[in-house]
Amino acid sequence: MANAASGMAVHDDCKLKFLELKAKRTFRTIVYKIEDKQVIVEKLGEPEQSYDDFAASLPDNECRYCIYDFDFVTEENCQKSKIFFIAWSPDTAKVRDKMIYASSKDRFKRELDGIQVELQATDPTEMGLDVFKSRTN
Repeated sequence: MANAASGMAVHDDCKLKFLELKAKRTFRTIVYKIEDKQVIVEKLGEPEQSYDDFAASLPDNECRYCIYDFDFVTEENCQKSKIFFIAWSPDTAKVRDKMIYASSKDRFKRELDGIQVELQATDPTEMGLDVFKSRTN
């Protein structure tokens, strides 16, 4: 297990599931949470999971780290995808939780080699599909 700067450990499964998503596209989404001073995989989204299902699955008052494999079509009509890292930190989350997630984020992100775009979201509008599309250029 890797050790984060905040003293937060990262469970090996976090990296393994990310590598599966990146290499094999086994999942559409991965949601991570911090539990007992370590980052763990909370849930995995199947490749056919919709964006709306993913967004609805995030808690209203708790922070999470998320990976979203976003498929899109370029102006040249090419099918592509980008891997987004989302730091979900709703305004209604406890201040202590927001601080723990914020202080652990960069170290955790370094464990996941291959993230192409990062988003910070405090409410669903900050991570809507329009935001994803605008960040694919």
